[in-house]
Amino acid sequence: MTGTTIAQAIPIAISPILTRIYTPEDFGIFALYMSIVSIVSVIATGRYEMAIMLPKKEEDAINIVVLSSIISIFISFISFIIIFLFNNEITNILATPEISIWLYFIPIAVLSTGIYQSLNYYINRKKEYKLLAINRVTQSGLTSLSTLALGFGGLGSAGLIFGGIVGKVGATSILARLVLKNDSKILHKVKVIKMYILAKRYIKFPKYDILASASNISAQQVTHILFNILFSSTTAGYYYLTQRIIGLPITFIASAISDVFREQASTDYNKYKNAKNIYTRTFFKLMLLSFFPSIFIYIFAIDIFTIIFGKEWSIAGEYAQILTPMLFLRFISSPLSFMLYIGEKQQLNLFGNLLFLFLTLLCFYLADTAIDTVYLLSCSYSFIYILYIYFSAKIAKVF
Repeated sequence: MTGTTIAQAIPIAISPILTRIYTPEDFGIFALYMSIVSIVSVIATGRYEMAIMLPKKEEDAINIVVLSSIISIFISFISFIIIFLFNNEITNILATPEISIWLYFIPIAVLSTGIYQSLNYYINRKKEYKLLAINRVTQSGLTSLSTLALGFGGLGSAGLIFGGIVGKVGATSILARLVLKNDSKILHKVKVIKMYILAKRYIKFPKYDILASASNISAQQVTHILFNILFSSTTAGYYYLTQRIIGLPITFIASAISDVFREQASTDYNKYKNAKNIYTRTFFKLMLLSFFPSIFIYIFAIDIFTIIFGKEWSIAGEYAQILTPMLFLRFISSPLSFMLYIGEKQQLNLFGNLLFLFLTLLCFYLADTAIDTVYLLSCSYSFIYILYIYFSAKIAKVF
């Protein structure tokens, strides 16, 4: 968690500079680009990376890593063909002409993200938490330095996009090199027939979890797309900065806790058929970690955004204040909801994520203004995160 906190401190520290060399419109275009990358990346591995933690044998895990990486290459190639053939149509649907050229960089981002996720889960399985932390700091540093340098060069939204690509490709390359170096012996046990057997064994992940995760990510990312289409790139930029400054640190710290929780909860569940102890301990730690920061953000969000990022970003501070209760619940829910995977309750996760997407679209349909939309999103998401906490506790047999 310390390494992850440092990794998040870097982009937050440079954000006051970024908001002065990039406009809200630049951030809005970048948010639109990243939304598309995030949605496509959901299917990049067939969701098989989620199964890397589960096998008892190390050779089975490495076969799944290679399987998911091969799927990533295939999905990236298909996405390039689609973008090449239908670039104009996609640009018209998004109602943002500036995004046209950047669509061609999506396959690179999807490929690096898919391989990174697979390697990340494999190293997580081996309990190399220090290595994961160092890699996250490296990725954050590369992204931030590139974004700053390109921003001072006056590249606009291009600087944000290229900075993200440099960070992700760099971090993925480092992880791949380490796995090839440290696990060369077990890599010899990768066999096509073995990958086929494991693909069938864990078929529930692509069968159920692709749709579930696509719904979840779409619900999160479609907000940036719809803010661009229904309001403006500037409004989308305000909402994106809110997520970047408030949401991402919460997500990444929760992710660091998830790394430990996934491994221990998987072990306990396989051994004792429940994960009550680790679930309860993690729940209370998450509560303690997030309660007072959430109160502070709720009270001072508008002042903080105005002072640090400039007067033109005060609206982003208002968004942050509204979203604080929802982010508090997401911080608690994010690590604990992995119990749905451990208990192989993908159908339940599918329902929850379809509900996410439905309520997101409903919020945009019912609201007349951007601020009303943010209020509705905060209330809807809070309700769903409470459901996730309840059902994950039930699977862990806390009750």
